[in-house]
Amino acid sequence: MSTQSAKTARRPSKAARRTVKKGAKSARVTTKKASKSARVSVTKAGKTAARAPSAVKSASNAGKMIRTASPPMQPIVASEIPVREHKYRVGETVYYTSPTFGRAAATGSYTVVKLLPSEGDDYQYRIKSSGEAFERVAKESQLDRT
Repeated sequence: MSTQSAKTARRPSKAARRTVKKGAKSARVTTKKASKSARVSVTKAGKTAARAPSAVKSASNAGKMIRTASPPMQPIVASEIPVREHKYRVGETVYYTSPTFGRAAATGSYTVVKLLPSEGDDYQYRIKSSGEAFERVAKESQLDRT
């Protein structure tokens, strides 16, 4: 007998495999129906129904998430939110200190040209020096009063 025919002789036929699959599927469906009926505890008439054994109950609840009510939260009133404003005003003269990393900028006196929105915790400013033809963007932490 060849090796190919020996393998096929040990393997069950296609029809036999299909029967095994159907039997396993019907067993799963039966288990699902049993666990679903076990979850029903009150009938339409208002009487309590008999519960299934605890083994079926614990198997059906094993993968479920338990949801609980969240604690009540107080609404935030707009007047309670602390509003922080820019420290410097347009036209004010400030002393700019360049950051230690990156490109070294000219530290010195600058004039605040425009207030910019915050980036994280720091407000930003557009500043201009009288000795430069361009404007810079600086964070509030890089500026000091002169």
